[in-house]
Amino acid sequence: MGKRGLTRNEFIKGAMAAGIASVLPPILSSTALDGGKADAADESFDPEEEGWQAIFDGKTLDGWTKRGGKALYRVEDGAVVGTTVAGSPNTFLCTDGTYGDFILELEFKVHPKMNSGVQIRSESYAEYRNHRLHGYQVEIDPSDRAWTGGIYDEGRRGWLYDLDGKPEAQTAFKQNEWNHFRVEAKGDSIKTWVNGVAAADLTDSMTARGFIALQVHGTRDRRPHEVRWRNIRLIDLDRESSED
Repeated sequence: MGKRGLTRNEFIKGAMAAGIASVLPPILSSTALDGGKADAADESFDPEEEGWQAIFDGKTLDGWTKRGGKALYRVEDGAVVGTTVAGSPNTFLCTDGTYGDFILELEFKVHPKMNSGVQIRSESYAEYRNHRLHGYQVEIDPSDRAWTGGIYDEGRRGWLYDLDGKPEAQTAFKQNEWNHFRVEAKGDSIKTWVNGVAAADLTDSMTARGFIALQVHGTRDRRPHEVRWRNIRLIDLDRESSED
């Protein structure tokens, strides 16, 4: 019998032990850039393949809590849909669980007139500005600035890693289509990819653990706009380490 090949989960464990996890290639699902099936759930997507765990079940908002403003969230066609409400401040749909070191992947589709983002290692408690949500945000920026995949410190220090001078990353985002995020957080390193293109590479140690959240940015526009997220899954590297 020939030697058994490593599963992806075993490969990741080995890479973590060797300190080379940062060079693992992003994994793109077959629908990441599929504009023709924009709002259909990806029936072939297996969120729990090889150590991945789904943090959104595709049907309900169980395990998530809304914080901040008055934007609306619902589930439609296997996606979380966030809708703006005029005059509302930033609103966040937050995981009930917290995560430290992890690999996160998801797909998103955003209205061109919106701003949005995905919070990681984020917090909200009374002692900090009366529950003001704060933490690292992976930016969703469909504007001409094109900083999707950059890292902004929400409610705290502002921009930590923009995409100015990174044209390859700035052009990775596809307007009016499903796009793919990959985020790797390990220790003080946070790296992002947009549709397989490397974007941010931040070293920062202010917050080591927190929840993940889906942001609908505040707006004064009375016309409602929507952002969608689907196929949200992660590998919890802390749990993988504890099981070794």
